[in-house]
Amino acid sequence: MMLMISIVLGILPLFGIAWTIVTGTIATQDGLFMSLILLTLSGVFFLNVYWELHDRGALAFLHKKKAAVPAASAVTPKAAAPAAPAVAPKVVAKAAPEIKDKPKESEG
Repeated sequence: MMLMISIVLGILPLFGIAWTIVTGTIATQDGLFMSLILLTLSGVFFLNVYWELHDRGALAFLHKKKAAVPAASAVTPKAAAPAAPAVAPKVVAKAAPEIKDKPKESEG
């Protein structure tokens, strides 16, 4: 139901734009801004239609994933030596130096 309402409310502003073109008011400033407002309204409702169809899975054909090329089919040259694995240097954590001189507690 919501899908049909959004489609109807997306088409209605397009009729308004057609009306401003037919009457010739598209060339005025009011006609231009009216057309922009009507296009925005139409776009919002058609975006809602897109999201609704996407949620229902009706647009799955738009998101086809291409078949991945298997890695085994890749040809490696025989003359190339295998790359040595990169070895990261070991990071040694240093302990914080201890404070030798502790302040004496004041007697009181």
